[in-house]
Amino acid sequence: MITSNDLRKGTVIKVDDDICSVVEFQHVKQARGGAIVRTRLKSLTKGSIFDKTYRGGEKVQDVRLEKRKMQYSYDDGDALVFIDTETYDQESIAKEYVDDILNYIIEGDEVEIAIYEGRPISIEPPIFVSRRVVYAEPAVRGDTATNVMKSVRVETGATISCPLFVEEGDIIKIDTRTGEYVERVKQ
Repeated sequence: MITSNDLRKGTVIKVDDDICSVVEFQHVKQARGGAIVRTRLKSLTKGSIFDKTYRGGEKVQDVRLEKRKMQYSYDDGDALVFIDTETYDQESIAKEYVDDILNYIIEGDEVEIAIYEGRPISIEPPIFVSRRVVYAEPAVRGDTATNVMKSVRVETGATISCPLFVEEGDIIKIDTRTGEYVERVKQ
């Protein structure tokens, strides 16, 4: 058990028999009352996000997750198959628990899977991935003086906002936490 004062971004706790991760937190000291901790939590089993407020010092049940490095192998229709890089065991995870991870990973990419009581809870792709641009609208001459962005589609099917100089065939680096363009990668 931990107290509400120990909550930080990324802390995994149990709320009403559900496993949740802290997305945002704010410690608030009220004028006459005691301190409170406002949190925004993401259910790791359902994917929903909700707000919950705790009194300062309130006991909260923390959860220890086992994290394993696995390699994305293939798409099996309604599940994704991953291979443990140490034991070579296969793990199938239903697509409903995957969120938008398929926008960033391709076969052979290594991800980190959090496991609670023998079942996968969440999948974390690498923070940065490099993907080839398969479609980019042509840049309009004269628009290069300002910070104008255009939409491009990468090999995974994701649409990313990029600067005008990015063209088809370029490889770009993407931040998987935000889904934003970082830089063009030299080939």
